[in-house]
Amino acid sequence: MIVSESELSAMSALALAHMGDAVYELLVRTELCRAGKLTAGQLHRETVRHVSAPAQARAARMLLPRLSETEAAVFRRGRNSHGHAAPKGASPGEYHAASGLEALFGWLYLREEKDRIRELFSVIWEEENAAGRDRIDSAAP
Repeated sequence: MIVSESELSAMSALALAHMGDAVYELLVRTELCRAGKLTAGQLHRETVRHVSAPAQARAARMLLPRLSETEAAVFRRGRNSHGHAAPKGASPGEYHAASGLEALFGWLYLREEKDRIRELFSVIWEEENAAGRDRIDSAAP
């Protein structure tokens, strides 16, 4: 374990979200790089699109039914934390849900639960990509 259970319990929800933000963005960047040849500008735009508060709030809704009671409690702890005002382009609800998702990923990372991180992130990535294919398919003539 990177930190002890007592250290983890003493951490603020915002500290967990701070860690989880980095973990989540690294997962997104990894998948985007694996997906193919994108320019630096395209990589940046796609990363921002996936790590925005609205996108993370959608991801949180996907995961909530799949979380254990303990994971759901960590999510709620992060969601209910009072940080900064919501960023431009996000509602307060989206911002709080995104904070909950980040807190969950930070908590899992600090517990070294890498398999669970991969499992949850793969749910998000697969559902987002399926939704993206549906949008493309429905726009086709």
